[in-house]
Amino acid sequence: MTSLSTSVSSATSASSATSSSSAFGLQGVHHVAYRCRDTKETVEFYQKALGMEFMLAISEDRVPSTKEEDPYMHVFLDAGNGNVLAFFEIPNSPPMGRDPNTPAWVQHLAFKVDSLADLMAAKTHLESLGLEVIGPTNHELFQSIYFNDPNGHRIELAANTSTPEMLQRLNQLAPQMLVDWTASKRTVHHAAWLHEKEFAQ
Repeated sequence: MTSLSTSVSSATSASSATSSSSAFGLQGVHHVAYRCRDTKETVEFYQKALGMEFMLAISEDRVPSTKEEDPYMHVFLDAGNGNVLAFFEIPNSPPMGRDPNTPAWVQHLAFKVDSLADLMAAKTHLESLGLEVIGPTNHELFQSIYFNDPNGHRIELAANTSTPEMLQRLNQLAPQMLVDWTASKRTVHHAAWLHEKEFAQ
């Protein structure tokens, strides 16, 4: 199955080469870090729910970058294919919350699975653990399911269903969509075909 990121990269290679002014090249995401309420609970959840390997832990009294006194536990989990998911537990800080002005569906972490069959197997597994799972939702480029981890973080699992032609079309539309949205702050319908099937249900 064609990788979404690989297809986007192929479709945009020419424009990227001319628009980038960076003196260095990014080579992917090193890791993504979130806060957690309880490190042990979080590690065990991701091991059990998603089969992630617990890679390593780091704990210090001070934050290395800012030198702030704030004891923490920092854990790293293997999300597959060289991707790493990390968490901080910081017990001396105020209780964990979320931005009350941002809807719960906005901030989320999405992981890729290989196929629609794997997506449905994951849904069955997660529901067997007592988790509430939304979906599958058809985004046309991919289909997704959604659930929450013990910290309230929204997690998405996605199986790609896109074609290179779809991605090239969207890449060509993107600049004008950005211009139109910036000018109006109203829905831009150029790519509305992506969710026609979902909203027709």
